[in-house]
Amino acid sequence: MTTAEPTRIAAFFDLDKTVIARSSALAFTRPFYEGGLLSRRTMLRSGIAQLQFLLTAADENHVDKLRKHVTAMSTGWDAAQVRSIVAETLDDVVRPVVFPEALELIEQHKDAGHDVVLISASGIEMVEPIGELLGVDIVRASIMRVIDGLYAGDLDFYCYGDEKATVVEELAAERGYDLSQCYAYSDSATDLPMLDAVGRPAVVNPGRTLRRHAADNEWEILDFATPAAASHRPSPGTLGRGALCATGIGAIAAAAVIYHRHQARHLQLRAA
Repeated sequence: MTTAEPTRIAAFFDLDKTVIARSSALAFTRPFYEGGLLSRRTMLRSGIAQLQFLLTAADENHVDKLRKHVTAMSTGWDAAQVRSIVAETLDDVVRPVVFPEALELIEQHKDAGHDVVLISASGIEMVEPIGELLGVDIVRASIMRVIDGLYAGDLDFYCYGDEKATVVEELAAERGYDLSQCYAYSDSATDLPMLDAVGRPAVVNPGRTLRRHAADNEWEILDFATPAAASHRPSPGTLGRGALCATGIGAIAAAAVIYHRHQARHLQLRAA
């Protein structure tokens, strides 16, 4: 008896800063606040965490801090309510921050008959609906532990680092993917195990270290323009409005101005 050689091809996409320009784990901060799940103080902290995510490379230390923030923030939340809020606000929250180039890539792979797999360290509650919105074939993501319908504050499965590569290999075995012909896309060096698992890896808007690694290994390097909705910042004069800090976008904008003022002051002091 002979075993057929794998012949199918898949394209594996990271989500945050690869397909969308933000952290999916924090993108729903405003709807969660409006739904009564977040205090204003916690919402502001989430806005600052989102800003840090946007401004820095997603190294292991930063991703771990983000994981701890999200699991602590959501402890005790009603899991059904979270899914309901995500479903109700998905289009308004996610569609404006999707990279058009990523959408085009997804369509190209689908037109070529490839399976499209979205694989993310963010929670399945966010990633699965986003996958449906994008029309992907398969979603794999982290799974929060739920006890009596409430989030328990830890994870049953963390879809991160080496675990992403394991997921890729398991899907290849289940579905007959020829990994030497498969594609993978990510912005983060933490996804090197997944990128190394396929024959056609590509990096998206990589930081300096990952860009150098990609160039040294002759990987494709893609630079996506940030969607306008994700890069918008209000003028400093609007920061005094109390309504600003009542939204996730406002918290990020406020933190952005504070950050840039701090950096400018720091540079002035150095120059002096």
